[in-house]
Amino acid sequence: MTDMSGGVALVTGGTSGIGRATALAFAKAGATAIVTGRRETEGLETVELVRQAGGRAVFVQADVADAEEVAALFARIERDHGRLDYAFNNAGIHFGRSVADTTEADFDRMVAVNIKGVWLCLKHELPIMLRQGKGAIVSTGSVLGQIGLAGNSVYSASKAAVEGMTRSVAIEVAKSGVRVNAVCPAIIQTPMSAGSFGGEEAVNAALGPLHPVGRVGQPREVADTVVWLCSDAASFITGQSINIDGGLTVQ
Repeated sequence: MTDMSGGVALVTGGTSGIGRATALAFAKAGATAIVTGRRETEGLETVELVRQAGGRAVFVQADVADAEEVAALFARIERDHGRLDYAFNNAGIHFGRSVADTTEADFDRMVAVNIKGVWLCLKHELPIMLRQGKGAIVSTGSVLGQIGLAGNSVYSASKAAVEGMTRSVAIEVAKSGVRVNAVCPAIIQTPMSAGSFGGEEAVNAALGPLHPVGRVGQPREVADTVVWLCSDAASFITGQSINIDGGLTVQ
């Protein structure tokens, strides 16, 4: 079992789905989970679930696309915890629209959250970890950053950007003791996928057969991979994008 006792782990987009499962997984491993997101009620629910499971967590409300809110988030982390050992840059949004139906406002918001949000967090995470001489960062990409799907041009572009950023940043800090990786899920049973595809049952019925394993993924399957990537068990892995896709991309 992974032991992260005494560590501090940040999870953005921790109010539901993959983020919530990962906050729980970090706490199960012994780390204090700092949960952040825009929705306070759901964020506090995540914290309560962690505490019910015997872990430690706090919620800090922040929009990762807002530079001032991100700066305030990290100022609080340094003030209250004095360190940051693990970070999961998971906050993201999705919509499925054709290029013709996508507005400039749609495009700008997707870029602001999915690309700028990751970049802003990296800008604050790295100085803390570099001072410590050790740390691990994982960001959420998607298999749609690698393969095409009609109606997802902007989302696909945003997730491909996360992978490119991950590779370059990993090289920048490779000799520092800080590792930077990405996870790229296929369809995962989350509130976001349910909202995009017409409900949880519809997601599995329609999209499960696309995966060679015959089903969609579960949030804990991504969460466990993130925690493993952040652990010393993955100490020689950096700059990688790990597909968590039930075989989807190898067909």
